[in-house]
Amino acid sequence: MLKLMYITNNINFARAAEETGVDRIFIDLETLNKKERQKGRNTFISTHKAEDVAIMRSILKKSQLLVRVNPINELSEEEINFVIDKGADIVMLPMFKSRGEVEKFIDIIGGRCSNMLLLEHVEAVKNLDDVLKTPGIDEFHIGLNDLHISMNRKFMFELIADGTVDEITNKIKNKGFPVGIGGMSKLGTGELPADLILAEHYRLKSNGVILSRGFTDGIDISSYDSIKKHFETNVKKIREKERILVNESNTFFSESHERLKNKVMQIIK
Repeated sequence: MLKLMYITNNINFARAAEETGVDRIFIDLETLNKKERQKGRNTFISTHKAEDVAIMRSILKKSQLLVRVNPINELSEEEINFVIDKGADIVMLPMFKSRGEVEKFIDIIGGRCSNMLLLEHVEAVKNLDDVLKTPGIDEFHIGLNDLHISMNRKFMFELIADGTVDEITNKIKNKGFPVGIGGMSKLGTGELPADLILAEHYRLKSNGVILSRGFTDGIDISSYDSIKKHFETNVKKIREKERILVNESNTFFSESHERLKNKVMQIIK
């Protein structure tokens, strides 16, 4: 089944997510150039702080702690060392463009924890064959939001509809690396239905997905029990759907992909 990831520095949300089967709790420390890159778009700029890593480490028992740091810069060694020292299980590198950046990232980690490369820039796509030769890579995730901006597309799921993601995932999987893709809201919701997105993960043999902001839309935050019930209900729906998808035919996935392509074209227009 997919590794489900949820971005939060809220202790109650993290506990509820962990207790209901979310695999990875995600602290997001990336701020470098992000406001400028996503200016004018309805995107979330994280307000997470470095101290959140240690706080989250102290409460998690089963879920892995994933920390996204900033792109490679003059302070990368200090930042990466800090999050590893505070208990990160996986460190994610965003906005890499070249093999050199990836090599530096992996060298700093030095095998102390797992690494994840967030592929989200057109230059990373162009240099992917070279990047894939880098020793020590653990896994990839394709960041559809920034990648579609970088590639001048109108809608992030256009990259799935037009075969771009197929080409990227095939290259990565052919080298034996796990690769996750983008984000997903609650099943039964979304301008592009989350059910179609989940089916694409199985068609593409994806390793993981980020539960998006929409996943917690309508949540009652008045009590921990209500938060946990929300996660329990909606994670269960995903897992139940996955148990069906794992047995679906190639014909089903081809037809589902066509439905997604048609819906994406409607949204773009």
